[in-house]
Amino acid sequence: MKLTSRTEYALQALITLGERFETGITPIQAIADEQKIPKRFLEQILNDLRAGGFVESRRGVSGGYRLARPPKDILFSELLVLLENFPSPASPLPSSSPSSSPAENSQSAIQETVHKMLRALFHSIEPISLETLCSRSAELKSGQGNDTNYSI
Repeated sequence: MKLTSRTEYALQALITLGERFETGITPIQAIADEQKIPKRFLEQILNDLRAGGFVESRRGVSGGYRLARPPKDILFSELLVLLENFPSPASPLPSSSPSSSPAENSQSAIQETVHKMLRALFHSIEPISLETLCSRSAELKSGQGNDTNYSI
């Protein structure tokens, strides 16, 4: 599955904010510099995350962003719903009834299948939180994230 650049940047910014959750407000420039995200693009992304209830902002000289909730309470699946416009796993299965049109029947079959696939995806990533992503990022930074198997 390929995520858009916008979603990848949003997740990178959220990881930075998650790692700094206990320290409070993080200036947007610090996030942009650390994650190598263009500042103007990051501003747009953070505005969407604020509207979605994932971050809070403060204006002014000491302004910046912080997570609206602890990293353990922000689920990866929630972020995909907001950032990738995925239908919520709680949304009902599309209704389908036999139609006289083969095209409508085919479209209904495809919609049902995609919806089932998305539900399975969400079920498999349900335990993944922003805290999980922050922990993995920290492992990789420290060099402990090397899972290479050298057995022959």
